[in-house]
Amino acid sequence: MSKTKRVGKSELVPSFRQDDFLPILQRTISGVRDELLDSPYIKEALHVLPVGGHRSAIGSFWNAVVDDLRRKVMHRSLSSFNREVKTRREVKTYEDFQDHVTDDELIEGAYKIGVIGWEARKMLLQAKQIRHVFTGHPHSSEPSVLKVLAMMDDCVKYVLSEDYPLQIVDIDDYMTVLGNEDFDRNEVAVENALGDLPETYKDQLVHRVLSAYVHPESSSVLRGNIEFVAPIFWKVLPKHAKLAVARRVDSLIPKSNKTETDRAFDFVRLVGGMRYLSVNARKYKLAPIIQRLKSNLDDWSVEDDCVKELRAYAGYIPPDLIDDYIWALTHTYVGYVGRSPHFARTDFFANGAAPSIQIMFTKCDDDSAYAFVKSIRSSTILHSRIANPAKLRRLRSLCHLVLERVSEGFDDSEFLQVLADESKEEEFLRLLTAVGSGRHTGNKLRRKI
Repeated sequence: MSKTKRVGKSELVPSFRQDDFLPILQRTISGVRDELLDSPYIKEALHVLPVGGHRSAIGSFWNAVVDDLRRKVMHRSLSSFNREVKTRREVKTYEDFQDHVTDDELIEGAYKIGVIGWEARKMLLQAKQIRHVFTGHPHSSEPSVLKVLAMMDDCVKYVLSEDYPLQIVDIDDYMTVLGNEDFDRNEVAVENALGDLPETYKDQLVHRVLSAYVHPESSSVLRGNIEFVAPIFWKVLPKHAKLAVARRVDSLIPKSNKTETDRAFDFVRLVGGMRYLSVNARKYKLAPIIQRLKSNLDDWSVEDDCVKELRAYAGYIPPDLIDDYIWALTHTYVGYVGRSPHFARTDFFANGAAPSIQIMFTKCDDDSAYAFVKSIRSSTILHSRIANPAKLRRLRSLCHLVLERVSEGFDDSEFLQVLADESKEEEFLRLLTAVGSGRHTGNKLRRKI
């Protein structure tokens, strides 16, 4: 039996010759932006590295990174950098960076104003530490060529290969411009101005916009411009900022300033943020509207106004209001039978509200469906009206919408299916008669009544 030959480490790993790193270096440098290839710092690093000047290469390449970051920060927003980083004095020129801003402050400020991302910030701090150890301490060990190449690769990946960031607006300046009649209502311009803002600035700006919108002394020009900007801005807000805006509504309600509170709700509706409102805020807003709709049955102007207000909140109705909400919508949609000296028709309903109610019923869930069934069984008004075939057909059309939304486990599906089937009209009317007389004892048909 032959013995297994032991393989030494030198045989597993080929020796790394000085010229072996050149292809790696070429691949790294190929990522550098074209306009930086003439940088004296990069030229110096490429000049000394092949002859063993590892320390000098690290220092020179880091200088190229610092130079590029400074210029990007200046392009992005010097005023924003000064707000985010407390340096020894305000930075106004490139030379101020050299004299008053440390590398740590530069990296942190570049991150906070969105010049670099979270990962880049971490890797640059690591690269800065490599530069500090090997070029700032003469008694440190000699850095290997692999150490140099790894540091250079990170610098190229996170800084030197990246284009200049978009410029960002100063929040104070932007709020001033919003109040001007010559504000540029261009969607692309708004997206470019606000979409690339750092999250902290987005948080600040949305609250300032909301405050301006609800303020009683804000001009119609300012509010009109906000109404253009806010829906675009809302799309790029993080979820926590949207929740914070909705919670501002809760803070306004106890102050009892109806104008400001109403405008806050208008703002939330404008941006489509109803889902973020608390249950308390939604009840405050919707309960009076639902009650007004329910109390003004067959008053078409009131019905049209109430349904218009409620439509934006369809799908976000608090559980306590579901029964009255569905009752009011169902009766409004079915309408009444009557006569008019001006019209030949006898089938009357709120023409303006009806299309919206159809859309609102597409937002139903099982709770809404139970409320729908409950309204049908318990309302003597509805019973008398659907004795007319035209009114029964209108009720049936709502039933079809509800059936499309209920879950497989919905207990009252059978009742809805009987109503939806035109051929079972007599059976449905018998069910109503049984419920009205108290003769029906089925558990399913009495659920939530």
